[in-house]
Amino acid sequence: MKSMFSILAVALIIAAPVTFVRAQGSPSPAASAAPSSARTDVYHVHFTKAALGKSTQLADWLKTPDPKAPVPSHFVVLRHQDGDAWDYVVIEHLGVKAAVEAAGTAVPPDKRDLSDWHNDTFVNGPAWADFARAMGIDDESKSKSGGSVYVVSVYRPAPGHRDQLEKMLGEPPQSGDTSVGNVLMQHLEGSPWTFLTVVRYKSWPDFATNEANSVAQTSKGQGGWSTLRDHAAFHNDTLADRIAP
Repeated sequence: MKSMFSILAVALIIAAPVTFVRAQGSPSPAASAAPSSARTDVYHVHFTKAALGKSTQLADWLKTPDPKAPVPSHFVVLRHQDGDAWDYVVIEHLGVKAAVEAAGTAVPPDKRDLSDWHNDTFVNGPAWADFARAMGIDDESKSKSGGSVYVVSVYRPAPGHRDQLEKMLGEPPQSGDTSVGNVLMQHLEGSPWTFLTVVRYKSWPDFATNEANSVAQTSKGQGGWSTLRDHAAFHNDTLADRIAP
């Protein structure tokens, strides 16, 4: 995976609390078993839109591990299916700190025209083992989770509502939730959103069941639909599938 950092001089060391994001339904064993740990690690989140006719070439490049990365195998690539304007998001694990040097990260000449636009954000999140387990890319589940569906969401709290929004996003799965992996990450440097969540479902039918359950709860005045609108000034959600690893 090739990162495209801005030319800055930044060093980040993080030790803030983490919670696994509340999805919108009943806890499955995998979802409820996710351990609560410190938000100890730094991740680089790269949203990108392919240039016209270049989506396959861009995907192939993004799926290729970068030998210069701190841990070349520690990344996931998700592909847009429905929602926001990006085509791919790459979430790359950098370890407990990240440094961006003035020399930047050179983009090979033959790759410069593959992307129409991109943006990059540093976030803090759980240890890689917890992240990989939630996303279904750990050694135990990677070969069995190819049909997973992901909901990638970004949020910006209303002024004075940051703590309430984070608390809501970090609540455990509720009755009717069919998710099997949930992660909540927090902005450090980059885009104008504050929180990023990634929720995983085993399959499209499981996701559809979750949505039906969520709508039923919302119609009764329950669930997170109304609560989100009490605390978030902005959010968007995108359905995605996984193309790497």
